[in-house]
Amino acid sequence: MESLDLHGERAAVRGNPSFVWRAGQNRRLDMIIKWGLADRNRVEQILVDGCGVGMYVRALTPYADHISGIDIEGEHLALAASNAPGALLGLAAAEQLPFADDSVDLVLSHEVLEHVVDDRRAAAEMVRVLRPGGRAVIFAPNRRYPFETHGIYWRGVYHFGNIPLVNYLPDPLRNRLAPHVRAYTAAGLRRLFIGQPARVVHHSQIFPGYDNIMQRRPTLGKWLRRLTYALEQSPLCGWGLSHLLVVEKVEREGMARG
Repeated sequence: MESLDLHGERAAVRGNPSFVWRAGQNRRLDMIIKWGLADRNRVEQILVDGCGVGMYVRALTPYADHISGIDIEGEHLALAASNAPGALLGLAAAEQLPFADDSVDLVLSHEVLEHVVDDRRAAAEMVRVLRPGGRAVIFAPNRRYPFETHGIYWRGVYHFGNIPLVNYLPDPLRNRLAPHVRAYTAAGLRRLFIGQPARVVHHSQIFPGYDNIMQRRPTLGKWLRRLTYALEQSPLCGWGLSHLLVVEKVEREGMARG
């Protein structure tokens, strides 16, 4: 198996999964359980849509009778098979999920929508496979976050890193620098589900886990967590790193309207 190119162009276009499990991932797992399970201890079927190397598949295994993951990268799935033995894993795109209608209780889409070819089709597929009352928990980049975390292209060359203020540029300029990845306004993300038999049950923005900073400068990391996690409970949450959007499948007359 070829080595994974963490900072190259393929990673820029398709993103890097979580290769290690740290406090930031654990915090997001708590959110997934809270909003995705909706007070249930366990469900029949969970799907991790864009599962990467299987970290969230493994973490969610205790909460489902059956757990599945799909990804478009075969190399990632090979690692996922080791990280989450017993899970049903498959090579597939988010725009064409290999699951029957009304067959899944919880779909997790963790920082995936920004990379797919057709995000509206991917959103429709999540809703299609959900059972009525089932929920999709979606994390996606926030356009108002001060940094573009996926790097940029400058004069045809990809530059990895957190680039400030790119997402504040008008769309034509922003899309020239970051044609490889989307960042969503709150309205833009919800708009993907307009016309779908789904309702929004929660939408907020969350700040980073600061795991790298915690390793290098623990005191600074603790203060950043304390300050920005408090901001999540205020109107200033709109500047968080990622959207947390939770939609629930309903009967057709309850279609989402944005």
